[in-house]
Amino acid sequence: MLPEFSAAQLLVLAPLIFFAGVVDALAGGGGLITLPAYLAAGLDPALLLGTNKLASGIGTVASAANYWRGHRLKLGPLAVPLAACVLGSLFGARLSSRMDPNHFKFILLTVLPIVGWLVHSRRHFGREDRSAELGSSELERRSSGLGFAFGAYDGFLGPGTGTFFALGLSRWCRYDLLGSTARAKFLNLATNLAALAFFLHAGRVHLRLGLSMGAVSVLGHWTGSHMGLKKGADAIRPMVILVCAGLFAKLLLDCLR
Repeated sequence: MLPEFSAAQLLVLAPLIFFAGVVDALAGGGGLITLPAYLAAGLDPALLLGTNKLASGIGTVASAANYWRGHRLKLGPLAVPLAACVLGSLFGARLSSRMDPNHFKFILLTVLPIVGWLVHSRRHFGREDRSAELGSSELERRSSGLGFAFGAYDGFLGPGTGTFFALGLSRWCRYDLLGSTARAKFLNLATNLAALAFFLHAGRVHLRLGLSMGAVSVLGHWTGSHMGLKKGADAIRPMVILVCAGLFAKLLLDCLR
């Protein structure tokens, strides 16, 4: 049993972290489940973000590896976009200390319903991979631009970053949803590690809880990524819509408080 946490608290927390891992592996947005779950379990709010980054980062390694093997993903073309993600995350973290992130929430409240409606109404969204229509240099340029932009968002605000990565790669790089989700896992992992390094340095991580829930998260990510590989857009698309709706509801409640 972990200090500060009873067996009952951990038994309630673990299934939620597992389910969040499944959601995260399919569509991103697992933080919508994990952050309230950790708070309900009694985790010190000062350790919340760092502990969540540690556990979800461990889980993301599992889904990224699974997608890499199952989708036969080539990692070489992701080298520059990964670097752009780290730079963007650091830039966003620095920007958040100078600007109020709440202003950005109002923009998301406008964008998210549009995104959710487009994904819902376009039945064939993300079913076809047309990335070959773009040259390798153009794909790298577009992926790097998305990497920096969404990396900055992750450092600045954060919720739903994995979802935005997958949708952005599908829309602007023309990958199918499965290919976009597979690549999004690696890009999101880079932003998570950059943020985690900051939280570890600041001593804002509950290491034992993060590592133990990381093991649970691995199971969730492994399950979700297998579902994604098996069913493709049929499994990913409805989960993306659900995450967009959940993120919209969360931001609306935050703004009304």
